Amino acid sequence: MAIARGAGTEIIRSVSLEHVTDTATPLIVGVQHHIYTVLSVIIYNDTILATGNNIMFLNTAFDAYGGASGQAVYIFNQPTGAELSTFVWNDKFSFNGFEPDWSGASGVMTTAAEQDLIADQGGGTAQTLMIYSSNNNNKIDVHCTYIDQNNA
Repeated sequence: MAIARGAGTEIIRSVSLEHVTDTATPLIVGVQHHIYTVLSVIIYNDTILATGNNIMFLNTAFDAYGGASGQAVYIFNQPTGAELSTFVWNDKFSFNGFEPDWSGASGVMTTAAEQDLIADQGGGTAQTLMIYSSNNNNKIDVHCTYIDQNNA
């Protein structure tokens, strides 16, 4: 039986990625009128490298401070060591599936009406949760669990 995905549904989803390197790789690609709540991200550093490598976790999103579309908003930048290791991020956070229609807004979000524009997700650009390593030779395995709320 297929999972119901219509308006008003809430689904727990997961995604697993093997051997992610230095190319920003999507974990969640936003859909308009969806809200995503990330429950946990488990990262296994499966290549032994020297210290000084990092794991970057970011959202390509609308910047409500600068009023700019498609900005790399970093969530964490975690150093990796010279050994095989697992890093668990289990702080919960949410983000919208799409950017707002910011035409005519003031730039920096300063009003309740501009706050509503962000929640309404009326723009034409998807927001995307991404992960990558700072070094092409540093390979990480990633498992992300999240809730997808469809408010269409």
